Amino acid sequence: MYALIEFAGKQFKVEDGAKIKVPYLSGKVGDKVTIDKVLYFDNDKEKVVGTPHVKNLSFDAKIVEHGREKKVVVFKFKRRKGYQRKNGHKQPFSLIEFGKLTSKTKTTSTAKKTTAKAKTTSTAKKTTAKAKTTSTAKKTSTKKEK
Repeated sequence: MYALIEFAGKQFKVEDGAKIKVPYLSGKVGDKVTIDKVLYFDNDKEKVVGTPHVKNLSFDAKIVEHGREKKVVVFKFKRRKGYQRKNGHKQPFSLIEFGKLTSKTKTTSTAKKTTAKAKTTSTAKKTTAKAKTTSTAKKTSTKKEK
């Protein structure tokens, strides 16, 4: 069983009990993180592909530790000019751990309310549009008769 998730603009393959390095998270060690951008989910019985994300599916993870990557040396120079700059950079990261991958569905009560409001406004727009088209049709027919 595994899933493909999108987290901080990057994609990761996650399995049961997996630990992955992600860009630094501001939470403390032991905090829980909810990941709701699931691109693909396979539980050995069914395969679910999102468009672009699988709806109503999220996973919980726990921050295990924070750290910094190995130093990357940035060295700039221009030949024959005496210009040299040496700089280093250590990128911070967080290590998160997934337990058993189970699909947790999000509550969709707010989604249902917003879709109901959208439907009522769209029907109102349609009726006003129909009224306008019939009135313009009557005006053009009276002009042609003259």
